Amino acid sequence: MLKRKTGNKEHEDTARSIEEICVSTWESVYRYIYFKVQNREEAEDITQETYARALSFLRDNRLREGPHLGFLRSVALNVLRDRWRRKKRIGPIVSIYGTESNMAVDDIAEQSAIRSMVREALDCLTQEHRTVIELRILKGFSTAETAEIMNKKEGTVRVILYRALKKLAEKLDANY
Repeated sequence: MLKRKTGNKEHEDTARSIEEICVSTWESVYRYIYFKVQNREEAEDITQETYARALSFLRDNRLREGPHLGFLRSVALNVLRDRWRRKKRIGPIVSIYGTESNMAVDDIAEQSAIRSMVREALDCLTQEHRTVIELRILKGFSTAETAEIMNKKEGTVRVILYRALKKLAEKLDANY
């Protein structure tokens, strides 16, 4: 075990040890993260955040010799989970303008019919339900932001959204 010393020599030893850990493990950690996210830029960001968290822990606590790959993978998994939770809380950002080009339907008449069906189903909802769907799903606001805009509690917004989506699905299933 490398021990902390008060002098500059100890700082150099710790820095050298941390550099050795990074050099010997970065490729495996990056591949592990890339396998999970399947996106190069995101994998690079998460790898960097993993090392920032892990190395600050190792620097603050006693640096131990031995395999660090398992520890780094655990830290990486925690970073991934934190990001997934944040994304889940914020929700996906959906653009109503990009939906036409992303549709699997090639026929313009069919696209128009689908848009018309959705519009008719939305028109059957109450104004409150349409507002929640617009804010949460189409504009991508969080529950807290939607609650603030609508001057309601977060729990109320979640219930309204659940009921609105349920009614919308029922209308679409029944009519089309």
